Amino acid sequence: MLCPKCKRLMRPQASQHRWVCTACGTTLKMGTGAAVVQSTPKEKSLTVIEDRPATLPIAREECPACHNPEAFWVLRQTRGADEPETRIFECTKCGHKWREYQ
Repeated sequence: MLCPKCKRLMRPQASQHRWVCTACGTTLKMGTGAAVVQSTPKEKSLTVIEDRPATLPIAREECPACHNPEAFWVLRQTRGADEPETRIFECTKCGHKWREYQ
């Protein structure tokens, strides 16, 4: 997640459920939307920390699991370049994911 003030990368503080900018000290409550990959130099491993993206578009699509009328959606090219893209939905309520092929 980028800091709204100085536009630098913010670090997660999961224990306090917030994002902190190491440059200017700005803090944001988690849930404002981000996806971060955090690496640990000693262990040489990656940890993916996800926060529901607030910037994804919302469509009026009914969730097949809970029948919620809204879902986030993204377009992905899952097949060849000469084939149409796939629309992937995620329910705003329960998080269930499903696809729609064009």
